[in-house]
Amino acid sequence: MSDRTLFDNVSPLDFRYYGQDEKLQQALDPFVTERGRVMSEAQVEAAATRVLARRGLCSQAVADEVAAAVATLTPEEVAAEEARIQHNIRALVNCIQAKVSDAARPYVHFTLTSFDVVDTATAWRLKQAALQVVIPDLLKLEQTLIDLARREKSTLQMGRTHGQHAVPVTFGFAIAEYVSRLGGRIVALKRAAEDMRGKISGAVGAYNASSLCFDDPIEFEREVLAELDLLPSLHSTQIVEAEFVADYVHALTSAFGVLACLADDMRHLQRTEIAEVGEKFEAQQVGSSTMPHKRNPWNFENVKSMWKAFMPRIVTVYMDQLSEHQRDLTNSASARFVPEIVVALCSSVRRLNRIMGKLVTDPERMRANFEMTHGMIAAEPAYILLAAAGHPDAHEAMRKLTLQAQQERRPLQDILFETAELAPWLDKLTDAQRAILRDPAKYLGAAVEKTERVCDYWAGELDLGGS
Repeated sequence: MSDRTLFDNVSPLDFRYYGQDEKLQQALDPFVTERGRVMSEAQVEAAATRVLARRGLCSQAVADEVAAAVATLTPEEVAAEEARIQHNIRALVNCIQAKVSDAARPYVHFTLTSFDVVDTATAWRLKQAALQVVIPDLLKLEQTLIDLARREKSTLQMGRTHGQHAVPVTFGFAIAEYVSRLGGRIVALKRAAEDMRGKISGAVGAYNASSLCFDDPIEFEREVLAELDLLPSLHSTQIVEAEFVADYVHALTSAFGVLACLADDMRHLQRTEIAEVGEKFEAQQVGSSTMPHKRNPWNFENVKSMWKAFMPRIVTVYMDQLSEHQRDLTNSASARFVPEIVVALCSSVRRLNRIMGKLVTDPERMRANFEMTHGMIAAEPAYILLAAAGHPDAHEAMRKLTLQAQQERRPLQDILFETAELAPWLDKLTDAQRAILRDPAKYLGAAVEKTERVCDYWAGELDLGGS
């Protein structure tokens, strides 16, 4: 199998996405690969032995031997041993024991059960992946979005609901939505990552084995986990309470959903009929194999497509909450795929940050699209202001004028001010209110201010230094 190449991989993550991003691999490999899994589990064994030495059950020399053995361990030798004995953690233990003296061998895996090692190592990997890679990447994207929102905070854009023109916003205001949503997901992911838990509580979680040697087995568990910067699960069976991983994956998945929604919005804004934003195309980039004029929004489409592939996996994570009595093996295969969600999210975050950082906007096109409906959006402020001035049926009056404007293909505001029966109420309005009715582009409410407030809040909340 040594002659296998990148092109022999099964997963497109390895071949097309993760496998093509060396920087991401360098950052994430210790937490998501099989090598990372084996080495993190070995580190749990080393941590347990350090605490044994500190408590006087073995010498410091024994703990040092185990640490040295772990440092030279390879996943290849563990895999070979597992193939021989058909048990992954016992294979790990055997390989460590083979590297230490007879005096040190009894203290490898001392009082532990397999899932003390597996679940603790998993918690460590997921926690560190989030804190060291995923969250820093999300913060970079958040900063990019803040910068874009601030840059475009006054750029007029037509607001759309149900795909129809609604009332005006600014493009910065539209981006500020994602600043807020992504900021909330970053906070949720950080909370979930920092709350990942481990266990050193034995075969059924009742500290049966460790209580043979310690008067305080619960404290022994806390000390071992502290070596790995983890807290113990308040209650465990053979496995850690499943909700910690479920909350973590939910935070990942909901963050992925925010990315997918942003990507979908940007994709729609690139439609030929809308054409308000665009991906920056490189000089040699090809948009279509047969239509040279095409400039497809393929990066945004990729993010949505990746979300479609990985979002449903949260269902499997929820199903893994079910484990009979003190433990069954129905999550032993399915739980191994959780790191792929981390990889896919990071890949999409980096792609989206790269594209949003170079997003091209077209304010003139936004203005042209705004004017497409001939001022029809003045209907809302007109109806509200007429009602405030005392008109008995302002909504119906404006509905009729909108029909007239559509039939005559004339600006609604022109017809509004020509309608004599509305003059008494229009005369009651202030100059500023009438100005909004004559020029609906001024009907922006607090869009600019809200954009600034959202950006300021999340920049402060997430301690981002950008302007």
